[in-house]
Amino acid sequence: MRIVLCYPTKPRHLDQIAAAAPDAEIIDAGQQRIPEEILTADIFCGHAKERPIPWDQVVHQGRLRWIQSSAAGLDHCLTPPVIPSDIQVTSASGLFANQVAEQTMALLLGVLRGLPVFFQAGLKREFIRRPTRDLTGASVGIVGFGGNGRRIAQVLAPFRCRILATDIYPVARPDYVEQLVAADRLDVLLPQIDVLILTVPLNATTRGMIAAPRFARMKPGAILINVARGPIVVESDLVHALESGQLGGAGLDVTEVEPLPPESPLWTLPNVVITPHVGAQASSREDDVTNFFCQNLDRYQRGKTLWNLVDKRQGFPAPEHNWVLSRDNPAALI
Repeated sequence: MRIVLCYPTKPRHLDQIAAAAPDAEIIDAGQQRIPEEILTADIFCGHAKERPIPWDQVVHQGRLRWIQSSAAGLDHCLTPPVIPSDIQVTSASGLFANQVAEQTMALLLGVLRGLPVFFQAGLKREFIRRPTRDLTGASVGIVGFGGNGRRIAQVLAPFRCRILATDIYPVARPDYVEQLVAADRLDVLLPQIDVLILTVPLNATTRGMIAAPRFARMKPGAILINVARGPIVVESDLVHALESGQLGGAGLDVTEVEPLPPESPLWTLPNVVITPHVGAQASSREDDVTNFFCQNLDRYQRGKTLWNLVDKRQGFPAPEHNWVLSRDNPAALI
C-alpha cells in the first residue's frame, strides 16, 4: 500500500502515519511532486493547491482507492473524472470548526460594530462616532449545517440569537436552533434573516447560489458572512447589493477570485471586512489532520466505513458518516 501526502508535515506526523500503517510506503510529496507521485498512490491525503493534478490519468489507471482531503471543501478533488469513479472521498468537515466559528464571529462583529469605519478613522487620527448594530436578538440564518455550521450556531447561542438553518440533510436539530429545514427552503427563510452565514461546500448546486434574486429577498440592511467558498456568491451582484443599500454589510473570508484583485470595489466599501481565506488556520492544523487521517486509516484497514465519506455529487458527508455527529455517539466510533 502506497500512501502519498500533500499537506505540511513534520517527522512526527510521518512517524504517526507509519505506526498506523506499518506495512505502507509513505511518500511526503509536498505541493511540487504531487502530480507525479499521485499516479502510483493507493491513498492520497492532502490538498493540492499549486500544481494541477492529472485526474483523468489517475482515474484511468484505477489504482487510487481513497482521497482524504485535508480541507472541508472538496472542489480541489471532486473533479469530473473523480465524481463517477470508484474512488472513496472523505472530507475534513468539522475538523477546523472552532477556528471557522471564531473567524465568523470576528467578521460578523466587525461589520456589526462598524470596525472598518473606525479603523479608517483611527489611521487618520479622527475620533468619530456612528451608529452600530446588535448581534444579541438578531435572526441569523446558517446555510449549510455541517460541522462548521453547527459549531457557529453553538457559539452564537449565548447571544440569544434566533437561529435558522438549512442543510441538504436537515437532521439532529439542536435545541438552540429554532428551525433546521431542507436546503431548497432557503428562499422561505431569507426575508426573516438579519445575518446570512454561508458554510456550504462548493459544487454544481451551490456555485452562484447567492445572487441578485436572493439578495432581493433578504431584509433591507441584512448582512452576509461568507466563510465557505467565494464562487458561491455572484460577486458583481454582491457589490451592487452593498452599494444600493440592500445589504448593510459583508464579512468575507473568501472571494470569487483569490487573491481579491486590487481593482475590486469590495476593497473600498466602508461596510465590508475582508480576510485572506484564513478561517481554518490553526496552530494545531497539521496535528489535527494527521490524527483524523490516522483514525480513518485504521477504519480503512479494518474494512469499516470511513468518517466523512461524501456523496461525491453533493460534496456532503451523509449523517451516518458524519464525524461531528458521530462524536455524540461513542459506540459509533468503534
